[in-house]
Amino acid sequence: MLAVQAGCVLAPRLPPGAERLRRLGGRGWAVVPLASIVLVVFAIRYVNDTATGLTYLALIAVPPLAAVALGWAMRGARLVLVLLAAVLFALAWGARGSLVGEGAAVLLSALSCITLGVLLAAVTPASWLKVGIVLMAGADTWLVVSDLLQAPNASLIAAAPGGGLPQLQSEAFGSVSMGYGDLFIAAVLGAVLASDPRRQRVAALIAFVVAALFDLLFFAVNELPATVPVALTLIILELWDLYRRRRPRPVLARTRGAPERA
Repeated sequence: MLAVQAGCVLAPRLPPGAERLRRLGGRGWAVVPLASIVLVVFAIRYVNDTATGLTYLALIAVPPLAAVALGWAMRGARLVLVLLAAVLFALAWGARGSLVGEGAAVLLSALSCITLGVLLAAVTPASWLKVGIVLMAGADTWLVVSDLLQAPNASLIAAAPGGGLPQLQSEAFGSVSMGYGDLFIAAVLGAVLASDPRRQRVAALIAFVVAALFDLLFFAVNELPATVPVALTLIILELWDLYRRRRPRPVLARTRGAPERA
């Protein structure tokens, strides 16, 4: 699951035609990461059947969004890969309850998050979206620490569509579970960094290492905000950039050249 989250940082690209979305852009879009967790948690907590509604929304929206990622939004995207979304959905449905089915469902969700991250980055100034990432992680931490997340999260995980259809609103692989927002925030970070592939690769590695170290806290607690390692990755990158900008550059001594000869 940590590798999938890091992959969400690594996979987004600047797809052709994304610049056309800029006319819809604005700083207000930066609130989407924060709203995606706070509004959902309180809606599940206080509005009946919200978890069930989100289950069917994910069932309808995730496969097409995953197909868009495979054909357009991710690195290595090809139109022929769009068919892979149908294969993953078939596995998630047919092998529901097994590791194969759970893995297919996780990949579908991750791919859909890549598309959402790329779209959000296309309409939001990068500096504001970075603030949105940090605020989302802060809100997630507050909800976990204040015990406001656990009950809505349990309701969301328990909600299931009829007909044995797969659950795509939350991610589970064996005994490990992760929220959809945990993959979404990683994809948003990857989309923000997509213009610099080298920095994006470094961010994916940092996110994986930080998340692995952060998860050592599971020896003491049962639930952690998985958005925090992504925000910490962003903070590490920003601090490193600040250090590089402020680091004094060596002054090269200028020497007088030898006189030219005719």
